[in-house]
Amino acid sequence: MKISNSSRPIPRRRFLQYGGLAVAPMILPSRLFGDLSPSNTLHVGIVGAGSRSTAHVEMFSRIPGVRVVAVCDVWPKSAAQRKQSVDSLNGDSHCKTYHDYRDMIADPELDIVSVVVPDHWHALVATEAANRGKHVYLEKPFSYTVEEGRAIVEAVKRNGVKLQHGTQQRSNRYFQRATYLARHGFIGEVNKVYSTANIFKCQEGDPTPVSPPEGLDYDFFTGPAPVTPYVEGLAEWRPTAPAGWYFIRNFSGGWITTWGAHNIDSAQWILGKDNEAPRTIEAKGTFPEEGACETVWEWYSEFTYADRKKLIFASTNRPEIPGKLGYIVAVGDEGWVAATRNSITSNPPHLTQMVWPKDDPEFSLLQSESDLDHFENFIDAIRQGKRQNAPAEIGHLSTTLCHLANIGIEVQRPLHWDGQEERFVNDAHADRFLSRPMRAPWSLEV
Repeated sequence: MKISNSSRPIPRRRFLQYGGLAVAPMILPSRLFGDLSPSNTLHVGIVGAGSRSTAHVEMFSRIPGVRVVAVCDVWPKSAAQRKQSVDSLNGDSHCKTYHDYRDMIADPELDIVSVVVPDHWHALVATEAANRGKHVYLEKPFSYTVEEGRAIVEAVKRNGVKLQHGTQQRSNRYFQRATYLARHGFIGEVNKVYSTANIFKCQEGDPTPVSPPEGLDYDFFTGPAPVTPYVEGLAEWRPTAPAGWYFIRNFSGGWITTWGAHNIDSAQWILGKDNEAPRTIEAKGTFPEEGACETVWEWYSEFTYADRKKLIFASTNRPEIPGKLGYIVAVGDEGWVAATRNSITSNPPHLTQMVWPKDDPEFSLLQSESDLDHFENFIDAIRQGKRQNAPAEIGHLSTTLCHLANIGIEVQRPLHWDGQEERFVNDAHADRFLSRPMRAPWSLEV
């Protein structure tokens, strides 16, 4: 698959700009490998000190021989709060704080960069880290655009580092068991998988521009995206809803990428399509009619592969969905299996009670259901070369399907996709939504 580096103008405000900075690769320090002596401790820096970073601090800190030593955020109060958490877990005050992610990534103490920033920053931060020879844990969705995702993959390959995508359902025992049953013929031939997400109507929020909160460097927050008026709650995690940037199209693909990155990924896995893109996409959806939110809140999308297998990704309110059985439902000609993060159900029912093999090369079939398993898998891949559950190429493909759903809704017609070239077939208009130019001075060089 190839990436074009050309910038194409995007006519609608829902589709934006992007950017990045490439740096010469560095030789990986020897402490990345070997035993767990102090000299072999893996040091982690976290870019983004919002709500999700709390889990990153906790998970990395629970793994022997791994230590968080730096946090970065454009809002100093957030960085200070996260440093306090890190220092409490480490039992000292060593953790450094940074305003600019490039300064943090340049720190020779770091071995791993954990990327927990809004979607429009993923490519810039991840490629900077890879080009500096750091391993990367990248929160979902993998990228803001298809071309940005390809740039991340190529940076990881070029620099010989590991990247784990934050699609932790790959390391969840219920999704692993559902995938095992579907892939090993227990429900017959599987030709259709439903992937769902709860609707987030988001008709709330005042679209009236306001001043950014005191201390927030909003120009840096905006970064490569177009200049975007600040609205109340845009950069803050609210008690009843995620931070508002999730639903501002200049910063995110909305709920389709936010949860699609998880559930489309699980559906691709269960279909055995980790290395195969669909051929056709049909999608429809509804945008909010009022409030500050701009992204699709309910949708139906259908992906068809060369062998006619189908992946259906839709919001749970859609009539086409077969009840609320699970985040994913694999339908075979002899039954079905469904999974959530804390349950697995099937028809026939006895399938979920079977004795699971212990040493399957692809399925660890864990006994736990903690996110810790996903972080440990990443560390094991770095230290011991173990198989990753969510490497870069797989994460890029799954998130690409999310982008294709958004694009299908935008152009309001069926689309034909060339997965090798990562372009639409004879459709220059749809191709325009695969990338966006970046706001100066940001640029992504690959």
